[in-house]
Amino acid sequence: MATSNQTPLLIDAAWLNDHLDDPDVVVLDAATAFGTPPADGSGRDMYRRGHIPGAVHADLLGELADETSGLNATALPSERFAERIGALGVSDDSHVIVYDHGPMMWATRLWWNLRLEGHDRVSVLDGGFPAWQAAGYEVDTGDETPTVATFTARRRPELYADLERVRAALGDDSVVLIHSLDAATFTGESDDYARPGRIPGAVNIPFQTLTSDDGRAKDPDETRQGFLQAGALDEDKTPITYCGGGIAATFEAFQLARLGRDDVAVYDGSLTEWTADPSLPMETGEQRG
Repeated sequence: MATSNQTPLLIDAAWLNDHLDDPDVVVLDAATAFGTPPADGSGRDMYRRGHIPGAVHADLLGELADETSGLNATALPSERFAERIGALGVSDDSHVIVYDHGPMMWATRLWWNLRLEGHDRVSVLDGGFPAWQAAGYEVDTGDETPTVATFTARRRPELYADLERVRAALGDDSVVLIHSLDAATFTGESDDYARPGRIPGAVNIPFQTLTSDDGRAKDPDETRQGFLQAGALDEDKTPITYCGGGIAATFEAFQLARLGRDDVAVYDGSLTEWTADPSLPMETGEQRG
């Protein structure tokens, strides 16, 4: 499945190795050390220990996150995103390759953010840096210095869901809310957030079920049935994905894009924001119907 401009959504390590020196290719390393305290508060130490040659580190929890939101990793206002992604060497003409150090949801977060701001020439490296290493290709260490470029943001509001949009979707049969976390979080057995459970009416498709054992993205033929049953491939319905903080939800949006649904919205604040407001409803227990 490719985007409308024929940029492949997913590439493998061999493809990237063959195209690494293409003049329009910009490689971004989305290494993220979420939940651990690296020396500089990001995944930069991980990146410095090893990255694809020429790749520039993109700090999803720092420079590419809205520090004023009170949440971990919400999208920047368009103008600030344009400034900061341009500083990493991304121009309007760039073919951006994004990868992470596992799991792939960090790369798809950046894929989604670029598409949110109108940039379609984005491909995700299947399996990320571990797949690159497994293929035996060259690895660099330290930092890379990007050539600053000009990026023009053209926000696509249909790809973004905020709290009010999700609240308005409650009880709306034309919207499919997809809970991207594990079943225990969905039913409320696990309470990692301010309140246990799920947003009412949501269906559960754990993002882990969309990857293979080696960390690569499952083929669309393997994921189609689950999305079909959820109604996410119904042209008369609008899918909105959510998770804990808008990261895993982007992998669901990515896999849906590979099935032809490139209009999926991601709830950026997700459960972290929703559960913090006690006036908003939650459901627990097994899915009804």
